[in-house]
Amino acid sequence: MPRLIESPTVIEAAGSQPKMIEEYVGRVNSLDDGVSVARMVSPEGWQEPGQTPEFREITLVLGGLLQVEHADGVLEVRAGQSVVTEPGEWVRYGSPAPGGAEYVAVCLPAFSSDTVRRDPE
Repeated sequence: MPRLIESPTVIEAAGSQPKMIEEYVGRVNSLDDGVSVARMVSPEGWQEPGQTPEFREITLVLGGLLQVEHADGVLEVRAGQSVVTEPGEWVRYGSPAPGGAEYVAVCLPAFSSDTVRRDPE
C-alpha cells in the first residue's frame, strides 16, 4: 500500500553556515535505510567539509548554483542540472554564488553520519 510522507524532518547540517536540510525519506523521517531523499537550501557562501561517502549521491539542482569540488577539479551545477557521485569519491559541496542554492539529494543507501566519512576539520 502506498505510504504518505506528510512532512519532512529538519536535520542539522554540517558546514560553514546554517543550511536547511528537509529529509522526506531516509533513516530519520521514514526509517528507510535503502535510500534517502532530502531537499536542501544553502545560503550564499556556504561550504561543507570534504567527504568520501560510502553511498552514491544523485543531486538535482532546483535553483541557484551548487559547486562540487572533486579530486580532479570543480563542477558548477546550475538549476536544471544534476550531478552523480559514486561511493568512495572525495567531494566537497558549496554554494558560492549570490542567492545560494536549492537542490534535492538522493543517497543510495540512505545518508548516514556514520558513512559520510567527512574530512577532519
